[in-house]
Parts: sequence; structure tokens; C-alpha cells
Amino acid sequence: MSAAITLNRPAAPEVAGWTTKALGTFASVLLTRPAALGAAREILSAELAAIDLACSRFRPDSELSALNRADGRAIRISPLFALALEVALWAAQASAGDVDPTCGRSLVRIGYDRDYAEVLAQEAPLTERPAPAAGWWCVDLDSAQLTVRVPAGVLVDLGATAKALAADMAATAIADRLGCGVLVNLGGDIAVAGRAPEGGWKVGIDDGLTAAADSEPGADPGSRGGSQGAGPVVSVETGGLATSSPGVRSWRRGDLALHHILVPGTGRPAEICWAAVSVAAATCVDANTASTAAVIRGRAAPGWLANLRLPARLVRPDGSATTTGGWPS
Repeated sequence: MSAAITLNRPAAPEVAGWTTKALGTFASVLLTRPAALGAAREILSAELAAIDLACSRFRPDSELSALNRADGRAIRISPLFALALEVALWAAQASAGDVDPTCGRSLVRIGYDRDYAEVLAQEAPLTERPAPAAGWWCVDLDSAQLTVRVPAGVLVDLGATAKALAADMAATAIADRLGCGVLVNLGGDIAVAGRAPEGGWKVGIDDGLTAAADSEPGADPGSRGGSQGAGPVVSVETGGLATSSPGVRSWRRGDLALHHILVPGTGRPAEICWAAVSVAAATCVDANTASTAAVIRGRAAPGWLANLRLPARLVRPDGSATTTGGWPS
């Protein structure tokens, strides 16, 4: 099942928005009840703080860091972290292993061993060869007993799914508690809930050919849902929308050009067949899983997305684009 997505139409003017920095990117919220913006900000901030404490690879006090330090021992975890792991394992299975949460060691080997802003400042050549992901099936999660174990030496990274999960959770929480339509945009991972404004939420699609949208937080979320993309504008009424782009987090080490979307089987950055892939789906997690897998699958991605009947737009490095699943032309 995919999100409802159409060509851009005028949106209702009674929309309020707010943008801040969070999770190493920008976080925007738009809602159809301007008087409730303060309450929406509080809900969004609480949801983001919770997911960061559970899932950050760069916080020593996070549950994820505790798991990666456990040296093969099982640890007790919170319901939120268990859910985040469930989602990551589902994404791995749904993508036939393309979106693998055990790629943490692979990311460290290519230099993504610290916050992205610090990664950009590192220029020395890599000292270790890329390493394949350990394999998502080695994550031993017991959601009923709230325990998890991974083999010693395995590093889990939830960067491919945790942000999208946070967008879904925050949008649902705001809509349920405040009784209004809401759009949450976390660095291009977009979730909507409640009743959208007339004409839908207008979202600018990042074509991957300009400066990365989540390198700087948008000063004003405006009518584009906080997206800073230079591509077309579409309207989203339900579900989620995500764009994956190798250029969003890219850097150089010595003479190597690197980026954050890895092929699990090799631990190396995916070949850049697509500058950006945007997908609409029933949830932001669904959309992000599909868009990330599409970057990894390269030339086979359009056929794969078409078989899933997902609306998608794939942009080549030369700026030309192909669409699938009824994405508006």
C-alpha cells in the first residue's frame, strides 16, 4: 500500500510550522491548527529526544551504544528500543538484506565513526579496508522479554530506519493528541497524519543534484514541508514520503569519495546510479526502506519498485528522471 500523492495543488493558508535541529539534521513540523503549535513542538521534541537516547550511535549513554559495547552478552532494553530494532529487522527482511542494521562496523571502516560534521573534517586516507555487514539475522531480539544480543564484534547501526520511525511516531502522536492534520519532516523523511489541508501537504522533492537538504536546517518550513529540494513539488495527503541520496552524507578520505549508503555484502558505498530516489508509501519507514534499497540496487531499482507498486521518482546524476507506480508526471 502506498501513500496518496498527486501533483501540486494550492494548500490551505491556515497552517503553522516550526523547524529546529535534531538527530544530526533538521526537524520540521506543520499542522492545520496554528493555535496548537506550541503543544506540537513539545510532543515532537519529546519523541525526538526519546529516539535519540535509544538509537544514537554517537551517544555513549544510548541503548544502542550499550548493545554495541556488550561484547556478545544479552542486555535488557526499553520497549522503544525493542520497537526500533523490530523495525530495522523488518526493513532488512523486506529489502532482501539491502537495508541491514549490522553495518555499523562497515560504516566505521569507511570513516563514519563520529558525528557527520566531524567526519567532514577528517581528510587522512583510511587505515582499514571496508568490511561486509555481519548480517541482520545475527541480531537475537526477544521483544516479549525485552532483551537483545548480538555477537561480539558486531556493531548495530539504525541510521537507515530510526529517523523514519521517529517521523511516523511523532506525526501520529501529534495528530492523535491535538486532533489536527500534521506533517513531520526529519531531514527528508516525511510522515503525515490526521486530516491534511485542502490540496494536501506541498512537499519539494530533493533531486540530489544540489547541496544536501539536511546539511542545514531550513529557516522556515513554509509550504514545502521543510524540504529544500530543487526538484518538483508534489502534494501528499496520507502515509509517508522519503528521499535517499548518496550526496546527503558524503565525504572524502585521501583519494576516495565516500558516502553513507552501503552495500551490506561488501561494506562499500553503493555505486551511484541514482543521485536521489524518492518513494511514497503507507508509512515513512516503508518509504525510507524502499528508497534506500533502490539506491543500493542501482539499475534494477525501477523494476523492483514497479513490482511493489510504489510511486517513486529516480533521478540520474545527469538530472534525467524515471518514475514508477503512478508517480505524477
